[in-house]
Amino acid sequence: MTAIENQHLDPATIDFAAVTHSADLPQPMTPPIKQALYKAKPEDFVVNERLEVDFTGEGEHLWLHIKKSGINTAYLAKLLSEWADIPLRDVGYSGLKDRQALTTQWFSLRLPKKQKPDSDFAPVDIKEHETVKIIAEHWHNKKLNRGTHNANQFVITLRDIEFAKDQTLGDKSSVEQHLQTISKTGVPNYFGPQRFGFGGNNIREALNLFARPLKSTSSTKKKNKRKSAVREQNSMELSAARSLIFNQILAARVQDGSWNTGLNGDVFNLNGSGSIFGSEAIDDALRARMMSGDIHPTGVLWGVGNDKVSGMAAQLESDIVKNNALLTQLAMGLEQRDVKAQRRALRLPIEALSWEWLDASDSNEQALILSFTLTTGSFATSVLASIVQHLQLGSA
Repeated sequence: MTAIENQHLDPATIDFAAVTHSADLPQPMTPPIKQALYKAKPEDFVVNERLEVDFTGEGEHLWLHIKKSGINTAYLAKLLSEWADIPLRDVGYSGLKDRQALTTQWFSLRLPKKQKPDSDFAPVDIKEHETVKIIAEHWHNKKLNRGTHNANQFVITLRDIEFAKDQTLGDKSSVEQHLQTISKTGVPNYFGPQRFGFGGNNIREALNLFARPLKSTSSTKKKNKRKSAVREQNSMELSAARSLIFNQILAARVQDGSWNTGLNGDVFNLNGSGSIFGSEAIDDALRARMMSGDIHPTGVLWGVGNDKVSGMAAQLESDIVKNNALLTQLAMGLEQRDVKAQRRALRLPIEALSWEWLDASDSNEQALILSFTLTTGSFATSVLASIVQHLQLGSA
């Protein structure tokens, strides 16, 4: 039983930090590291955006490849708009990158006269621990839109490692065997804590949003337009609500062992694409495709029109929501705002996973450097949670 099942609907009595603490969600295998520290310093958490573009060398959009640390993507976009003296809407970027990290990502600036600012980009109001550096630039004929990149590469250093006591192969050997296994099987595709905000506050705000009645109107067109505006303005709260429901459904699938083997009625995702298809029964052909990593079972991102799932898979999703008062309220709020149901893979493949132990000859510290690539929309913390039982956030 998870913490979420013991909560009441009164927001004042809900421990939002506990119900969104994704590190406590079940794992298929016991993580071999008892505890470790991550993000002790920015260079311990490196994120490189993977984006392949054939630049035209012409057009009104200046694309900038930027390395940054200690500063979030949205604020950097604001600084770029001020530097170029353009509206914020004319600054494009593909995804949000961690503030407490060393990251590289692309931005685009719409400059109709194709004239770069006279001065170099050197914002004066960033703090001492914040760094920004333009490492490449290209002219292009298109703006960079959200979700354009398809993957992120991570290099993460885990420090102050304490191994689990029940290792059968020895400390490092057990960790390496575990890493070899998940490089083949993948890990549960949980949404990370970033999705829920500090202390789970995004779920609190979602409940507050759903408690406010939608304004009634006699015109169906105006009603639909109003709902669309609400979805756009409150995308963070709606995403958090869907993510919490998904995580609980995935937790149940991990516990019954079907997260990577499928259930009758499942909807499957074709690896590396947005393509999905349903199946009433699991046969040998589907099992072989799941085992090879060609397809993955999916869970619902809650909303209206969840009609592709059927059978046992549909029943499980329905039961998870209706047997939990908080999830029921979140699901009802999403449906009332006509949020469309989508599907998300239950399994997260890990590409190009490699590792090395940090040379600790001058200290007793145990440290491990992990390198891997994940598709857009997935969370590195989900990989770390499969490796470390208690992950401690540093002060980077």
